[in-house]
Order: sequence, then C-alpha cells, then structure tokens
Amino acid sequence: MWVGRDPDHVCHYCDKDDIFQLNQFYKLGLVLYVVPSTQIPPIPFIKLSLITNRLLKAYLTSPTSSICQLTHGALLRIRIWFLSPQKRIIIHPQNIPASLLSLSPHFPYIFFALSSYGGFSLFNFLLLTIFLWQNEFYMEHAQKLEEVRSVLKEVGEDTLEALLMIDAIQRLGIDYHFHGEIEVVLQRLHTKFNTVSDCHNNLYELALGFRLLRQEGYHVSADVFNNLKDTEGKLQEKLSEDIKGLMGLYEASQLCIKGEDILEEIGNFSSQLLNAWDTHNDHSQARIVRNTLGHPHHKSLARFMAKSFLSDFQGTDGWKNVFRELAKMDFNVVKSIHQKEMLQVSKWWKDLGLAKELKFARNQPLKWYMWPLAVLPDPSLSEQRVELTKPISLVYIIDDIFDVHGTLDDLTLFTEAVNRWEYAAVEQLPDYMTICFNALNGITNEISSKVYNDHGWNPMESLRKAWACLCNAFLVEAKWFADGHVPKADEYLKNGVISSGVHVVLVHMFFLLGHGITKRNVDTVDDFPEIISSVAKILRLWDDLGSAKDENQDGHDGSYLECYMKEKPGTSIENARCHVMHTISETWKSLNNECLAPNPFSTCFTKACLNVARMVPLMYSYDDNRCLPSLEEHMKSLVYESVSS
Repeated sequence: MWVGRDPDHVCHYCDKDDIFQLNQFYKLGLVLYVVPSTQIPPIPFIKLSLITNRLLKAYLTSPTSSICQLTHGALLRIRIWFLSPQKRIIIHPQNIPASLLSLSPHFPYIFFALSSYGGFSLFNFLLLTIFLWQNEFYMEHAQKLEEVRSVLKEVGEDTLEALLMIDAIQRLGIDYHFHGEIEVVLQRLHTKFNTVSDCHNNLYELALGFRLLRQEGYHVSADVFNNLKDTEGKLQEKLSEDIKGLMGLYEASQLCIKGEDILEEIGNFSSQLLNAWDTHNDHSQARIVRNTLGHPHHKSLARFMAKSFLSDFQGTDGWKNVFRELAKMDFNVVKSIHQKEMLQVSKWWKDLGLAKELKFARNQPLKWYMWPLAVLPDPSLSEQRVELTKPISLVYIIDDIFDVHGTLDDLTLFTEAVNRWEYAAVEQLPDYMTICFNALNGITNEISSKVYNDHGWNPMESLRKAWACLCNAFLVEAKWFADGHVPKADEYLKNGVISSGVHVVLVHMFFLLGHGITKRNVDTVDDFPEIISSVAKILRLWDDLGSAKDENQDGHDGSYLECYMKEKPGTSIENARCHVMHTISETWKSLNNECLAPNPFSTCFTKACLNVARMVPLMYSYDDNRCLPSLEEHMKSLVYESVSS
C-alpha cells in the first residue's frame, strides 16, 4: 500500500536477473518493492490501513529493522537493503510478473514508502523486503481450494451428496472458485434427473435437484412434482411430516415461471405448513425454518447470508469441515478486497467534487458502492465494481436534480442537453447543471475508452442513449408533478421502469463485463430487453411501496400506490400493497424465465441482473428513522468484521 504518494509516480523497469531474484525471494515468502527515496517525504511514523480489519502500526524510528503485529497473529519482519544508483531495480506493483502471483489469485501486497535517514541519505534507492509470516495463510487458502476441488471430482454417483455439496458451496459464497467443477456435476445430474426416478423418492433430493438445476439455467420440467399428489389431485398429507423436504419445496417454488401452477401450489402448501410448524417449536431447527421462509436462497444474496449459513453448517462429514474452513478464510480475503475498493470509491468521489458543488444532492458513495458489491460478487471483478459505482452515483445525483432542486424550465434544458450531448446546449444551463453534465460526460468518456481498450468496442452511443432515456423519463415525471397530474397506474409504471435507472446501470455493466459484445447483443441491450425491464419493474414497485423514504431526500416522488388507488376508488392501502406484492411476485416469474438457457447474455450478466433484484429489498426497506438497518448490518459484516478460524 503506497503511503504519501501515488504509486503511478514510481518508475517501473527491471532486468532479467532481477526478475529471477524476485522469484527466488517470493518462494521464501517475500514481497519486494523498490522506491526512489528522492520522491518520498520523510515519514517518521506510518499508519497503514491494511487488508485486514486492523491498522498495522509501524514505528520506524531508525532505518534498521522493525517488528510489527499483524492480523492473524502473523509477525511482519522488515529489513531494509540499500542499493547504489547503478543497481536500478524498480518494481511497480502492476508490473510484478504473473508467475509471482501463482500461489493465490488474491495475494495481497503491502507497499511501504520510506525516506532515507541521516547518514544513509547518500543512497538514491531503498529496497524493502517484507517477510510475511502471514504468507502461510494464503498458502493454506490455496491448499483448501485444491481439497474442495478434489472432493467435488470424487463425489461419485451419490446424487444427494453431490447436491448437498453444491448447495453448500453456493450458500457459502465460494462457488466462484468452482464453476467448472459444479458444471460437470450438474450436467451429470441433469441427465440422471430426467431419466432416473430414484431421486424422486426422496422429497428433499427432488426439490434440491430441481432448484440447483433451474438456478443454473437448465430446463427442468415442474411436472416432476405432480408425483407428490394423491389420487384426488391433492398434495399428499404425509409430506407435512418431512420438514426438511418442505423447506426444499418452498425453496424450489421460488424459481416458478408463468404457467407452472404446480410450483405455486407447492409454494403455498409448504409455506403454510412451515409457518404452522414454526409457531410450535423453539429450537435451532425452527430458526432455520424461519430463515428459509424469510430469505429463500433464490431471492437472497448468498454472500450476505453466508455468515448465517456458516453458523448452521455443522456436521461430522469430512467435506463439511473443509468447506467451512475455506469459507472462513475466503471471507477474510474477500473482505480485504472490498476495503480497498471502498477507499478507491471514496477517493474518486472526493476528487469528483460533486458533493461540494451540489450540496442539495445525496452524498452516499459507500452506500452506492454496495450495489456493485452485491451485484458482482466475484472478487476478480474488482475493477468493474469500482467503475460501476460511478454511473450508479450519477443516477442518484441526477434523480435529486429532477426531484429536489431543478425548475421545470431548467430540467427541460438539461434533458435537451443530454439528448443532444453538445456543449452548445450546455452553455444555456445553470452552473450546477453544467457541473453535473461535465461529470456525466467525463465518466461516460472514461468508461467508453476503457471498454474500447479492454474489449474492442466503443459503447459511447449506447451509453449516451441510455442516459438520454433516463432523463426523458425523469422529465415526464417532473411534468406530471408540475401539472398536478396523476397518471394511470400502467402509464406510471411504464415510465417508472425507465426512471428507476436500472437500464442505465445494466447497460454500463454489460459493457464493463465485456462478455458477448456483438452488434446483435448491443442492439438487444439498448432496446430494454425483458431481463432488464423485469428487474427495473421490481425495483420501481419496491421503491413505491411506501417504505422507501431516503434518509436525505424530500423530493417530489410519484407513487404507483397513489396511481393505483386513484384509478380504483375505494381500494384500501392494505389491498393496494397486496396488489403491488403480487405484481412483484409475477415479475419474478418473468425474470426467472429470462434466466433460463439459452439466452443471448453471459451467465455472469444474467446472474448480475438477478442480484440487482435480490438487492432491492435491502436498499428500499427504510425504518422510521429513515435508515436501512438491514443494509447497514450486512455492510458491517462484509467489510469490517472478520470470521474467526
């Protein structure tokens, strides 16, 4: 971690012999950096926020050595070597050879920048070698990964055990390590599921197999559940005795698509029985039942629920112990990545200056960062998470301009400027709108350039079009409010799915991920496909349920509830809310259908769309104090708290 200077200011070149030497040091657990002392101001005391949940304090009062305490009980020994100007080994973090990172894809590096002291000032360069006893932690992490891979490869023909393993891996949030292994198992199970009826004799195995296959996009017929009915066409009474099986049925019912009456039936059936069972039991199993009813896996964020699952994930099976140990280690590794990303987001937002210039607008960069943290859980997508936070932030800022501050005339000018995307149009805007447009233009250019460099496609036209559509929708709502007009519920919702901002964000995400960028897919994304509109509809309806009162916003928001109740006089607020919840449930069915294979989008993009829908309830469940207690708790757990080994 660089202290006091931007690491980009460090030169980066080295010769072949130096690279060989680095490799030898790395095998001994060393991470090496060289920094030019002339570029660094004296720092007698350094306080670093590291990849752990603590601060490493290094008291460097002399240029000889220091011993510092590091998280996980590791000792960090620092030894300083000096080089003459002729021995120019200068390593930039980004230029460390890939071979040095082979032990773990997420191996941390710690970058100390120290000045020379006293008589040592004649040396131009300082070489810091950092001996990490903590390196053991990452070597053990890599070892656990291999152990889990071996377990998955050796699962054999035991269908239920294979299903349990995959379910555990997904619930623990470590499935991103094992996509290939999971796919091999599921392909085998899919063939067996459609041809062999053995698993159909075990209620939990049937329900779990159906859910896991559907979640990965496999077409599995819901007709397999018709075997659970008696001769009168009703679900068999004996099913009520199998609590674990009922939980499996309830979880499977969450993947229902339109027209699957049997899944709706088993969802209602299992829900009623589990709720009744829960009220008469007070032990750990009852807590698991409540958690299943409140947070079914398909509609929850696995990483947000991982700690809860981990506490219940007990057993004497050897593979459970390995999975549990890996999950604990992985949680701490991923946490360090998110901490680094939060620092990047905070710095970007501060440098952007909008919080200072637009004091009426929301100033919540870390809350906005929680969207990409939830939507893109794969740790390797760090850069995409940071970049995606930028358009998300502007959606909130522009929303505040329309809802809180702008006059209708100014909003019309701003919308025209975004549609034309010309500086001539910007000249007519008030200063605060000009500042916002310049930020929008800069971020759009920056992301377009990045996508083009990384994936060979310039998304500028698509991004500008998406922003124009968003502002057009915002302006429609502003005109409704100015005229005192309450539109029909369907008219409001049609515009509301656009003004939700989901399309803008997911268009950016599509290009940042870079998967399947073809003209056909780009045209599909631009035209607001069903997979995006379904997510947007879910967000808009949750937003309008009445609990979404942002802690720092008193704007002129419309409401689907208001439109619906005016359109249907005599409807109570309770009935209106029930109608909204039913509409959300029906929209989930459409989203489930869009996620089945084949679809034009990558698995990564498809699952990210699902994660947006899963995140919505957390983002729009405000309490009476205009706070988001559930989101705050998850943020604290994911970013600040460690999991003990």
